[in-house]
Amino acid sequence: MRKHLLNSFFAGIKHASFEVVYWDGETVRYGDGQPRVKVTFNKPLPLSFNLEDPVLALGEAYMDECFDFEGNLMEIFRLAELNKDRIPCGLTGKAASAIKTLSGATAKLKQKNNIKHHYDLGNDFFSLWLDETMSYSCAYFKTPGDSLYQAQLQKIDHILKKIQLHSGQRLLDIGSGWGWLIIRAAQEYGVQALGITLSEKQFQTTRERIKELGLEGRVDVKLINCLDLDEQEYQFDKIVSVGMFEHMGQGNLSKYMEKVSNLLASGGLSMLHSIAGVWEVPVNSWTEKYIFPGGYIPSLRETVSLLPKYDLHLLHAESLRMHYAMTLDRWYENFLKHVNIIEQKYGRRFVRMWALYLRCSAASFKVSGLNIYQLLFSKGLNNNLPLTLEHIYL
Repeated sequence: MRKHLLNSFFAGIKHASFEVVYWDGETVRYGDGQPRVKVTFNKPLPLSFNLEDPVLALGEAYMDECFDFEGNLMEIFRLAELNKDRIPCGLTGKAASAIKTLSGATAKLKQKNNIKHHYDLGNDFFSLWLDETMSYSCAYFKTPGDSLYQAQLQKIDHILKKIQLHSGQRLLDIGSGWGWLIIRAAQEYGVQALGITLSEKQFQTTRERIKELGLEGRVDVKLINCLDLDEQEYQFDKIVSVGMFEHMGQGNLSKYMEKVSNLLASGGLSMLHSIAGVWEVPVNSWTEKYIFPGGYIPSLRETVSLLPKYDLHLLHAESLRMHYAMTLDRWYENFLKHVNIIEQKYGRRFVRMWALYLRCSAASFKVSGLNIYQLLFSKGLNNNLPLTLEHIYL
């Protein structure tokens, strides 16, 4: 029965050319031409296997070593894009609606728990495959030969150039990670910098590093939700957010923009660095369950459409799509170098889960239309900005 279910599913995939080896040894080719992908089922699927949500079902089957695949993963994503009608995105309308309706203290607690689920896996885990800056966001490669560490520093500098910092200005980093951006901003530009995060691990590490570098009084970090930052107490000349917007949830995107507008001084600049989808759809259910619970990838038009309501004016938009694909490829290479250590600590199922996430994410940026943008905007109109963007690319 389960084999018949899979066979019917695979036979319905259009524009395909792939081969499947079933657990009983039977090999079936689907589509025309030389197979580009080979799927090998190592054992029968569990009785709980349900293709009503193929993304979740197949993701879990891979984690449980029910199957392996050979070939270019981008081909699988190409097929997924061409067969969207047969491969639904994931969350049901009911689940998506439930997430949207969360509000107030409940929503904030959920967001904190979601961050903890992912980022508080431990510095020991992330340090194995991130670079020395512990930057867990898209890097900026000036050449394909740049090291990951070099590209992450270039990303930070690229952002700091865009927001045109000056000595004595006040900078806020929403979702400040392990603190490298706020520290570098203080060191290089002489600003007063505040970082905020919901991750206790990131908060503790950043605070320790600030103390080690003797930057108390110039750099600070707080464990707080950005929506709880009091604009009566805090005002900033510049605000940045790198890789955090995707964790807000669809219902909080407008609240984020409103908060940034309230915290930003008139004429101030803000830079939003965020993944963006083509359409306004929920995160697929496998990613929602295992990697980023509560996450939502806004579309570009959805994000930009929020700006006018809060007197925010778009100045510049830059796509870093291939930069993120390259970043994810580097992370996966580093992950493989330490896979034995990771497996000993977290188990084989965890390793297959994270490997699948990193590989699928890289392929998705290359072929699905998933993108990442840096959006620069001002609070109100600012007529005193440089006429060109030459200062960014020097």
